[in-house]
Amino acid sequence: MRVLAFETAFQPTLTWAKAHERHLSAVAMVGGFAFDSWAFGSIDHAITQAVFIVYLLVAGVAIALMHGLESRPEAERPSARVRTILLATIQFALGCLLSGFCVSYIRSASVLASWPFLLFMLAIFIGSEYFRHYHSRLVFAALLFFFTIYSYAIFLVPMVLGRIGTVPFLISGGVAGLLFFLYAMSLARLGPERFQGARRQIVWGAVAIAALINLFYFARVFPPLPLVLTDAGVYHNVKRTGDVFRAAAEEIPARWRDLFGTYPVMHVQPKARLYIYSAVFAPHGLRTLIRHEWQWQDPADSGWKTQQWRDIAIEGGRENGYRFYTYKTAPRQGQWRVNIETVDGRSIGRVRFSVEVQAVPPATAVKLLK
Repeated sequence: MRVLAFETAFQPTLTWAKAHERHLSAVAMVGGFAFDSWAFGSIDHAITQAVFIVYLLVAGVAIALMHGLESRPEAERPSARVRTILLATIQFALGCLLSGFCVSYIRSASVLASWPFLLFMLAIFIGSEYFRHYHSRLVFAALLFFFTIYSYAIFLVPMVLGRIGTVPFLISGGVAGLLFFLYAMSLARLGPERFQGARRQIVWGAVAIAALINLFYFARVFPPLPLVLTDAGVYHNVKRTGDVFRAAAEEIPARWRDLFGTYPVMHVQPKARLYIYSAVFAPHGLRTLIRHEWQWQDPADSGWKTQQWRDIAIEGGRENGYRFYTYKTAPRQGQWRVNIETVDGRSIGRVRFSVEVQAVPPATAVKLLK
């Protein structure tokens, strides 16, 4: 009686939701992105890990429940309102997972290295609007769930091992593959006939996703997660006193010029130094090497020529990132960039600026670096 009363009371709302299921599905996924973008914390926080695990459990259980209910005989299949609720739950949980991963990429200054992941998520969002039949939705939801498991493993395994690199990445793929295999077996037990019809597409889809992720990794397109550039800049001097970093920053009034493809102009005296400061977040216990590669653009061919590089050993655990700096003595006039990357060339971020040599020292102000 209580269930009947509940359905009667909310019948208008549920009927409206069913009529607008297509739009509500998109809103549910967008809602997941928006909520996680606002609430997501550092990747090594216990609460962040708990949220990831809860989202994975909710998505996995909801997908399995939908599959099990749809596998019943026609007369015992769920009502339209139940399907609408389950679908919204699946998309919200997966949307929150994807937004969490997206936030971690966006927080890195290396946006160019992150574009394949962002483009792939855009394709996921658009695809969710067109996979309307259940058979296709099962394949799509299962493959999307595999992608989220894989993405989470890429974050989690380096934190557990305390290192990044090819071996942790390959272990991440193995963990994701094993977990998804066990999950697919549970789907097969819940609805053998329906799963059998989708099995080939799920298997080959998972293989394609794994191949694509590995292609991006070995082509050095993905940034070296879970490292994140939290701060970076070019200064005339950087000094550390205890736990405080102070920099001599040149005041650059026309900051709006950065929006139109230009970069800060640093005015230096002959034989003076320029400093690059960076703070790179790494989870607690993770140790690795980070490189500052100083490059100058040769006007003769517009090519970038490496002038010097230095590797710095960092250790994770600090909320605002491990802080360090390098400097270049008597930088020549022209366009410069300093690549902040791992020693195997995976981009974390980049600082761009130009140099103009002058006889008088520039006006600077003291800046406390976070």
